Amino acid sequence: SDADARWKPPSGAGSMLEIVCHLADAEAEDFGPRLRATLEDPSRAWTPIDPEGWARDRAYSARDLGAELARLRTARADTLTWLPRALAGADLARAHHHASLGPISAGDLLAAWAAHDLLHIRQLTKRRFELVSRDAAPFSTGYAGAWTP
Repeated sequence: SDADARWKPPSGAGSMLEIVCHLADAEAEDFGPRLRATLEDPSRAWTPIDPEGWARDRAYSARDLGAELARLRTARADTLTWLPRALAGADLARAHHHASLGPISAGDLLAAWAAHDLLHIRQLTKRRFELVSRDAAPFSTGYAGAWTP
C-alpha cells in the first residue's frame, strides 16, 4: 500500500519509497554517467553527487511510488540499451582517480553498480520483513528464522 511504501522503521532508516527514488537517481546520475566518463576520458571530473541530500532536497518521501518505479524502469531500460554498446571492446581497466577513494576502474564501477542494486534489494526485503513483523503483532515472526542453512 502507499502507507506501507512510505513507512519508516523505528531505526529511522529509509522507506521503500525513498529507496526506490534513490535507485532511480543513482541509475541516471551516478553509475552510468561515471562509467561513461571513465570509459571516454578517465581524467574528466565526475559530476558531484549527494545521495543523502537528494532524499531531502528532492523530497523523496512526498513522491509517488508508481511514478518512481516507472522512472527507475525507464532509466534501467536506457542503461540496458547503452551498456552493451559501451562495453564492446572497452578497456575495463581504465581508471578515474577519485579524490578520496583513489583509482576506480570501469570494471570497479560495473561491479559496484551490481552490488549497489543488491544492497538496496536487501534493504527493500528488510523493510518488507519489518512490515510483516509490525503487522503480525501481538504475534511473533521469530519462528520464520528458526532454521538457517
